[in-house]
Amino acid sequence: MILGVIADDFTGATDVASMLVRAGMRTVQVLGVPTGPLPEADAVVVALKTRTIAPEAAVEQSLAALAALRSAGARQVYFKYCSTFDSTPRGNIGPVTDALMQALGSDITIACPAFPENGRTVFKGHLFVGDALLSDSGMRHHPLTPMTDANLVRVLQAQTPQRVGLLRHDTIAQGADAARERLQTLRAEGVRIAIADAVSNADLLTLGEACADLPLLTAGSGVALGLPPAYARRGWLQPDAQAAALPAVRGASAVVSGSCSEATNTQVARWLQAGGAAVQVDPLALHQGTETAEALLSKAQQALNAGPVLVYATATPERVGAVQQTLGVQAAGELVEQALARVARGLVDAGVRRLVVAGGETSGAVVQALDVRQLRIGPSICPGVPWTGTRTARGGDDLLLALKSGNFGGPDFFREALAMTEVSR
Repeated sequence: MILGVIADDFTGATDVASMLVRAGMRTVQVLGVPTGPLPEADAVVVALKTRTIAPEAAVEQSLAALAALRSAGARQVYFKYCSTFDSTPRGNIGPVTDALMQALGSDITIACPAFPENGRTVFKGHLFVGDALLSDSGMRHHPLTPMTDANLVRVLQAQTPQRVGLLRHDTIAQGADAARERLQTLRAEGVRIAIADAVSNADLLTLGEACADLPLLTAGSGVALGLPPAYARRGWLQPDAQAAALPAVRGASAVVSGSCSEATNTQVARWLQAGGAAVQVDPLALHQGTETAEALLSKAQQALNAGPVLVYATATPERVGAVQQTLGVQAAGELVEQALARVARGLVDAGVRRLVVAGGETSGAVVQALDVRQLRIGPSICPGVPWTGTRTARGGDDLLLALKSGNFGGPDFFREALAMTEVSR
């Protein structure tokens, strides 16, 4: 193994894995803290569900994942978080980074959530979503990790006692040698974590080359694009043109959506406008007992007779806020996740073999309900979202899963994703 990745949610794990596969690295995703030998691959991505849990628990799980990756011989470790730097003043990006640095004996690393292909760029330490500062984007309304400050140096410094600095774009534009030299200067000045600017794929390639020899990287998925070429130049990697190959799969298809991001709201609206079959989840009705997961599953199974079906709890920020005010933030989220996970498991039992899941928390709940332990990373549907392959727990049939971060994908993502699998049948 060359690279071991620790991802703080399941969609983020497939996101970074897709970047590695795209550059020719054979990549396998493992779900949850590994309990046995890791699969043979160029890169192994351990998908955790630690983004919004207590910092102490996030650190414990991340260190357990690190131990498994190190025992399998990983040359480098990569802590992957969201391209919108989802966190709170308590963490979990800062505490997990601190723990990993200490365990690896690392005295400097970078933090870079940039993913220019998806509109996430960092300039002078400030994170942009499209043309808007993070603090002016839809992330300011996030129900669990509202991001109201775009200054990443300030955001991360609130989460760690280590000094946070800045690796500026004017340095990165001078190339990998200049970036390496600047990191050494920052280290001499006492900086231990450097927010790295990046506004283009060229910047990501520069960062990959400049940082390929560091024990630890922390980033969104974008920096992963620059690592395989750097590994190849060092003679560690022989890129594989078939790294993204998956078997053709026959069977029904469905979409399960729990994300309430702006992008997913648009995708759900587009599906409905096009006349797609859909079943809506009402959290208050679930809480009151007037609706059940079994009843939702029954409706979805009936709709499958006419083609793909969407089961969704996606709603506007105003609606989400009203539900959270009634049920509480954590209780509302868990109620929806459990219902969607039960529906997804029932749909797979009913013959669904191509399943799209929207939302990081929802994806985590669904793969746990399906008892999925490993995913083979396949072709990209859009930047950051690949199809993945696994086997069903019952019967061992091939199953294709697309785990989509809520913020990713264009308006017609659901139909485009399913159309890809129809072509490959």
